[in-house]
Amino acid sequence: MKDLLDNIAWHTLAGPHSKFAIGDGHARRYAPGFSPIVGFADVRSPDFDALARCCGAGDRFYCMDWSGAAPDGWQIELDSTMFRMVWDGSMPEAEVEEWGDAISLRPEHAAQAVELATLTRPGPFGPRTPELGEYFGCFEGDRLIAMAGERMCAGSLREISGVCTHPDFQGQGLARRLVAKLIRRQLLRGETPFLHVMRDNESAHRLYGRMGFRDHCEAIVRVISQR
Repeated sequence: MKDLLDNIAWHTLAGPHSKFAIGDGHARRYAPGFSPIVGFADVRSPDFDALARCCGAGDRFYCMDWSGAAPDGWQIELDSTMFRMVWDGSMPEAEVEEWGDAISLRPEHAAQAVELATLTRPGPFGPRTPELGEYFGCFEGDRLIAMAGERMCAGSLREISGVCTHPDFQGQGLARRLVAKLIRRQLLRGETPFLHVMRDNESAHRLYGRMGFRDHCEAIVRVISQR
């Protein structure tokens, strides 16, 4: 599991999500419309020439676990770290499965999901991101006010991602209950939940720790683009 986690983007894009990705045996990315994430077969010596062959002008990507200098023709727009956390808790109560306010998000909810993600910035997100796994949301009328879902996966690992709540509805525990619902469903499938939280998001880091996640590592995360 450690080997998969330490280069999870590559193992996802070259493995279970290869049908959603473009690239070759050295560099792969999610296809346009999905989360703009790239993976390299070797993060210690990433092949940017291979990446250039599957991206276009103006593309910006999130790149994990790579710490080298940007090669000619590329620039680093954001250089930060995030905690990669793995589930180490007990099974959430069955009541989270029966919570009536959470509904499954479908393709017709894509615009609402993008609107909420644009407002709250939970991480890289595209209109087709909810196709990568189960996504659940809470609505007030036609407005999506909270959501959480699944993104990367490899082996038994399944990422919880896109966790966000509209600012007008924070403090009600909506996101926490959505995450608990996903955790329970993953554990019942024999999967191991994991997630990412930015280094400066101390409140979310503490919350996930209280829920039952433990730190696996503090991983580098960058936003890169071609010059």
